[in-house]
Amino acid sequence: MSKKIRVLVINPGSTSTKIALFEDYDELFSEAVTHSLDELKVFKDIQSQLGYRADLLERTVVERGFAMEDIDVFAGRGGGLLSLVGGVYGINELLAEHASIGMAGQHPANLAPQIAKQYADKYGKRAVVVNPESVDEFCEVARVTGVKGVYRQSHIHALNQKENAYRFCASRGLKYEDVNLVVCHLGGGISVTAHEKGKMIDSNDIIKGSGPMTPTRAGDVPYIGVIELAYSGEYTKKELVERLNKDGGLTDHFGTAEVRDVMQLMDNGDKYAGMVFQAMNYQVSKYVGAMAVALKGKVDAIILTGGIANGKRITDMITDYVGWIAEVVVMPGEFELEALAAGAVRVMRGEEELKTYTGTPVWTGF
Repeated sequence: MSKKIRVLVINPGSTSTKIALFEDYDELFSEAVTHSLDELKVFKDIQSQLGYRADLLERTVVERGFAMEDIDVFAGRGGGLLSLVGGVYGINELLAEHASIGMAGQHPANLAPQIAKQYADKYGKRAVVVNPESVDEFCEVARVTGVKGVYRQSHIHALNQKENAYRFCASRGLKYEDVNLVVCHLGGGISVTAHEKGKMIDSNDIIKGSGPMTPTRAGDVPYIGVIELAYSGEYTKKELVERLNKDGGLTDHFGTAEVRDVMQLMDNGDKYAGMVFQAMNYQVSKYVGAMAVALKGKVDAIILTGGIANGKRITDMITDYVGWIAEVVVMPGEFELEALAAGAVRVMRGEEELKTYTGTPVWTGF
């Protein structure tokens, strides 16, 4: 029997860093290491937190009774990178540099590749990122809009979507590269994506704004209405962006992003809550239909995943709308830590080729 591979996964957020240690696909421990606002306020920016977070995470591993020397590969959430195709990438000097600069913007996830590389260099091991946030596999026709110079780019829950696609295929004895799937990540943000033979060829944009209404985002809105809001004098640019992309959707309608709160209103007889709840699921379903068109109707399965896929009323309603297209498979929850570990294991086992980050974007315009 081959030696089990130990993987430490690193996923930083704004006030915590999630870490987990795996042996192959089995989790040995996981922890959300918190960072208090008092601790963070001494740092001028995210990048300056690098040493603090790296030291704290290493101490946490040791306190849990594990030796850093026994870890075979360090897998970090890939933030701040230029667009690339999906896969597992070795963390070279260029990748770490681009993460430190924040080539795709500043986010705590940018620290993950740097921390992973720091550990790998220190202990003589390997460091990787798995399906980073900047994965872009769109087909060209999906990029075109009705405004020249404004194009669609890929901003998707790539890590969780790809992991669920892999898990579905493994459960059916299929290869991801041989099937067509529509994968719906249902959470505070919602992405509905066409996966064609291993590539995410089209989706809505969870960053710049398109797609279904979500618990926190407005989704598709008639653009004249948005223009009128922008010129109403009631909003600064920042305030309007936040209303649409942070405090939109269920939050704008009900003052809460908690789906359970909206369902409680429904149970108490609130007909408006029922209508908005149905509208959100209706819009998700319409995007499933659109992604089925992107796949020319050849859909092997529709996968519903993410945190709010735990809600049976949600998944039943979506299934009622789209079940005629293909089998609907519910895989609730998020598997980001597991996805990081699984990608690292596949590469270490020789089941997937390790890619090299070149810093050349996959698409720069027409």
